[in-house]
Amino acid sequence: MITENLDGTIPVHICYFIFLGVSALQGTNLDELTEAVSTQATMMGLKGEYVGPMEGVVVESKVDSRRGKLSTAIVTRGTLRKGSVLVSGQAWARVRGLFDHAGQPVSEVTPGMPVEILGWRELPSAGDVILEVESEKVAHSVMRWRDAQAKLEKAESDKDAILLKQMEHDEKYKAEREQQRMAGFYRRRHKGPRPKESGPEDPTPRVNVIIKGDVHGSVEAILDVLETYDGNENCRLDVVHYGVGDVSQGDLELARLFKAVVYAFSVNVPDKVKDVEIRPVNIIYRLVDDLKKEINSKLPLVDEEEIVGEANILQLFDINEGRKKVTVLGCRCTKGMLKKASKFKLVRNGEVVADELELDSMRHLKNEVDTVKKDVECGLRLADQGFEVKAGDTMVCYKINKVPQETDWDPGF
Repeated sequence: MITENLDGTIPVHICYFIFLGVSALQGTNLDELTEAVSTQATMMGLKGEYVGPMEGVVVESKVDSRRGKLSTAIVTRGTLRKGSVLVSGQAWARVRGLFDHAGQPVSEVTPGMPVEILGWRELPSAGDVILEVESEKVAHSVMRWRDAQAKLEKAESDKDAILLKQMEHDEKYKAEREQQRMAGFYRRRHKGPRPKESGPEDPTPRVNVIIKGDVHGSVEAILDVLETYDGNENCRLDVVHYGVGDVSQGDLELARLFKAVVYAFSVNVPDKVKDVEIRPVNIIYRLVDDLKKEINSKLPLVDEEEIVGEANILQLFDINEGRKKVTVLGCRCTKGMLKKASKFKLVRNGEVVADELELDSMRHLKNEVDTVKKDVECGLRLADQGFEVKAGDTMVCYKINKVPQETDWDPGF
């Protein structure tokens, strides 16, 4: 849709609408759209500067197994030529090759043209601004200054956490010193192993992962999704390493050391790898689904109650066993079945009065039985006689099953 006023401009409030149907799939009206955009740019006086130092913006970065580190960029000012020295974020490059959208080498790139730049020492991040400098010496000077600025920003961001940790340490130190002063020299001598050496290990299950992706944007997107994980109290999710490019031998050694799972997102993996799990993926939500299964496998089993049967208490009978008086519950099974070996709970008016009860005896007529089916009357004698039972109460027979847990991680898609 293109909006124009009577004089050809696009005002903020009042405008006339001209609808132009466009289809990139079928190529409908693309020439008309290009002409309209070009005409509007001419009327607004938008021009690119072909002279002066080159400026641009990084669109994407990746590692090519044959050509090395590449970045896709759009030139916004100046002319980019082979041999130019560039800086972008924490990376710099001497341009060794330029390639157009079809992968063909080009000698120079003017404003508005997309290009693949070969020659980066480190990969720049998507969205970083590219600037041309005079020489490698200037590039190294810029890198040193930017590294220093990054360290200062990190130190400033960590300042509050460091001060809090220092206060905690000082308070603990003062308390220990006061305790030693009150105890005297001989009493304060340390006995047994040092606390650090005998401290208990963290029992929380842990899943370690290594992320390798084809381009910088894919790795960033995966890391952003992993940041949404909020179940570290049940199972920790740690990213041991991440990077752009194919899975290397260094990644495999790191995976063996930390017992990590390697997720290869649209990159090549080595053949015949032992002792390391490498899982190739090409869609982020499938990576998340696989990671959920991995987390679920680490979670401990939980107890789940399964109702086996229910019985109504019809009448209470007091009998004597030797010198001991016990109460027998006259019941009728109304649901499922009753099992002597299972656990029982006493329910009154919908509320649980007693739980985890065990039976000393279960009889049908005069015979001791192990199970009682539905609509059959029986006598139950509880092992614990220390609470009040009333006619009309319900005895619920249940068993505890061990079932696997599932993480409630919701990444938002």
